[in-house]
Amino acid sequence: MPSTCLVENPLPSAAVDNNASLSPEAEKQYPTKAEVLAAIPAECFDRSLIKSSFYLLISLTMTIGSGVLAYLFIPLTWSWFPVWVGYAIVAGTAGTGCWVIAHECGHRAFAKHNWLQDVIGYCLHSIMLVPYFSWQRSHSLHHARTNHLDSGETHVPHRDTTPSGAARLWWHKTIGDEAFAIVAIAINTVAGWPLYLLTGASGGPARGTTNHFWPAWPFSVALFPGGWARKVWLSDIGILVAIGLLGWWTYSSGFIPVLALYLGPYLVVNFWLVLYTWLQHTDVDIPHFDSDEWTWVKGAFMTVDRPYGFILDFLHHRIGSTHVAHHMDARIPHYNAVKATRALQEEFPDFYRFDPTPIPKALWRVATRCHVVSKCDEGWKYAG
Repeated sequence: MPSTCLVENPLPSAAVDNNASLSPEAEKQYPTKAEVLAAIPAECFDRSLIKSSFYLLISLTMTIGSGVLAYLFIPLTWSWFPVWVGYAIVAGTAGTGCWVIAHECGHRAFAKHNWLQDVIGYCLHSIMLVPYFSWQRSHSLHHARTNHLDSGETHVPHRDTTPSGAARLWWHKTIGDEAFAIVAIAINTVAGWPLYLLTGASGGPARGTTNHFWPAWPFSVALFPGGWARKVWLSDIGILVAIGLLGWWTYSSGFIPVLALYLGPYLVVNFWLVLYTWLQHTDVDIPHFDSDEWTWVKGAFMTVDRPYGFILDFLHHRIGSTHVAHHMDARIPHYNAVKATRALQEEFPDFYRFDPTPIPKALWRVATRCHVVSKCDEGWKYAG
């Protein structure tokens, strides 16, 4: 239920009584979308091109700078492989900040001019092999149908009443918690993102098998109606240019420099992307809803903020610690999200979610227990 995740207040200025229990009637009295938005100070929606550009510059400088330093000072030999792994972690973690900025461009949270946001987001996402407009569309559906069991997008769980859900429960029981969690973490963080782009894996069943690069048969076209198909093809041009540049680099310098300087950090960026997305709407007490119970406000409040610490919050522009506010209105720039989060805490203490569990422990809990949902009093909750 909504109160079960309210275990600690992440922002000291807001006083939240997390031990107070609600009556069943009070638990069902969700605010309206208009009431939620009215609780957020108007200045939180202000978008400053100067501020946004400053944070973009920081992320770009750290990402490109780490690559330049690695190229200059780390020998490209296998004996230095552990050092290159360390570089990949550093550069990929910094590069995730660029990913988040592109994500804000897609949400119209970077600046007031849409054409400028699209140019910046398109370039940033393309070089990271993300189809900008395709993902802008699917991600908007994720926001529009958060935690909807049928028409949601990304990390939609299986019902225990379906063959796929029953198969997962059997597999989990057969190999045990530890092995199941290790396999789930490995598949999700290494292959989860490309599988989602290529097949719609973890998306809701309403749209079937989708492809972010090919909005036509044999894939479902439901994800990209009308003029969105044209935007998918435009996204593909950016990806092809990026692949062409990588091919030219490989031809000119060999595969090893590309592997060390680009592919390693690329995998780390994908790791962070999946980790954030997985933990933002998934935990043992976070319900999902079918069409009979789902509302936009219910789904948005099934978002959970987590403690990623100062360094990751700075590098990743608070994408994981202010995500509840982001789901209330994605046009809020990250530099205004703390104020918006405090307002939501104060106005809706019984619905705002923050889980202070350390991230590795939370990930392990989710990986072992959160894969198949069963019907309960409110929505569907994980049966693992």
